[in-house]
Amino acid sequence: MPAQALSGGVANLGRVFRVGDTVRRPLAPHAEARHALLAHLEQVGFDGAPRVLSSASDGEVLSWIPGSAGYTPLPGWALTDESMISVARLVRGLHDAVATFDGSSFDWPDDRVPRAYRTGMVSHNDLHPGNVVYRDGQAVGVLDFDLAGPGGIVWDLAALARCWCPLLADEDVPDYVRERRVERFVLLLDAYGLQGDERIAVARALLANQVWTYRIVTANAAAGHEGFQGFWHLVRGRVLRGHSWISEHQGELIGAVSSR
Repeated sequence: MPAQALSGGVANLGRVFRVGDTVRRPLAPHAEARHALLAHLEQVGFDGAPRVLSSASDGEVLSWIPGSAGYTPLPGWALTDESMISVARLVRGLHDAVATFDGSSFDWPDDRVPRAYRTGMVSHNDLHPGNVVYRDGQAVGVLDFDLAGPGGIVWDLAALARCWCPLLADEDVPDYVRERRVERFVLLLDAYGLQGDERIAVARALLANQVWTYRIVTANAAAGHEGFQGFWHLVRGRVLRGHSWISEHQGELIGAVSSR
């Protein structure tokens, strides 16, 4: 069947193709660990992640998840409360499924989650709109586990909050959610079912999560990777403004989840 180049992506820009109901992509480092994780998700019945169909030194073949990946900035339909709730519930299902996976014997990516946010659980660590598949406005799948590794629930939820509330500067947020960012932060954690002090921990992790995420981007851009260079040029201003917004409003976010 003819190969269809898939748009989006950064690390593998222009190197991922759909062929029928499969996805062909380069084999990322630490594939053994990632493939074991995906096999575990299949075994426990989580159907929101790709299946590994075959693997060789020059690439891997994964199952295709029908739907459309998100993109940044999020379109209006992906910013509804219902859509955001579906993302939170999808990630809760992912975390419940991965809870029984023992990743201690595997070699994971060098971009380790800060020690303070590692709980012994393997988390996705790259939950942004481009790695979430939607059908009919609802999140149904999670893609690209290349940064998966030792992390935790709080770390993944910090990324969700930044992207889907979204916790960005006023000029980068549509007016119909601009005044509801803090409210939506609470709604996201409610939809996931997070309880107690972990809610406060997510609010406290937001800046660290953003810094860690974009340090990977800037390091690869500085090393000459064209995909990361183009991506950083596109998002740099929004990222820096978002960092300032979170710094200014972090106390408000902590207060909002502390009162629940």
